[in-house]
Order: sequence, then C-alpha cells, then structure tokens
Amino acid sequence: MLPESVAAVASLKKRIYLSSPHMSGHELTLVKEAFDSNWIAPLGPHVDAFEQELAEYLGVAGALAVNSGTAAIHLALRLVGVGPGDDVFCSSLTFVASANPILYLGAKPAF
Repeated sequence: MLPESVAAVASLKKRIYLSSPHMSGHELTLVKEAFDSNWIAPLGPHVDAFEQELAEYLGVAGALAVNSGTAAIHLALRLVGVGPGDDVFCSSLTFVASANPILYLGAKPAF
C-alpha cells in the first residue's frame, strides 16, 4: 500500500510542468506578426531587432541569437575554451541536451 501522499500524487490526472509558458497579449501580437510576415526562424527582422536590443541593454558591441539552448551551451563552452578531457559541472536536474554540448567537445559532464 502506498503512503497517502504518494497515492495522492499518483492519482493526479493533470500533467505538472516545470515551467508553463507565460504570454501576454503583446507576445501573442508579436508571434502573429512573425507568422504573418513568414519570418519565424532562424532569422529575420524580429531576430535582428532582438540581437540589437539585447546588445544595447548589455552595453556590448553585439549579441547573437541561436536556435536552441543546446547551441547556446555549446557556443559558451567553446568561448571559454572547454576541450577534450575537461570536466564540466552539469546540473543533476537536467535533460540530455544540456550534457550533449559537453560531450561534443570531448569533455566529461560531471553531475
């Protein structure tokens, strides 16, 4: 017999997400505008504007948007010089996509 708290959780019919999307009317307007202009990804005026505004906000010469968190981690690891044989700390609450860029570079994820 399961403890009462475990049984209660097991009986849930709804899925519990780690983070649900939060969109206001403004975000929905921008998404519709992107679809209407047929510039969804990986480039276009929205991406250009995002990169420019982010660079201005950060006070740097430029910023680069990539297509995924995996690509962002891969780029960041390359920029700091991670290479074969290096140990890289990785969160234990993760998805394979956060460890893969470490492996791409011949380094070892440490959980």
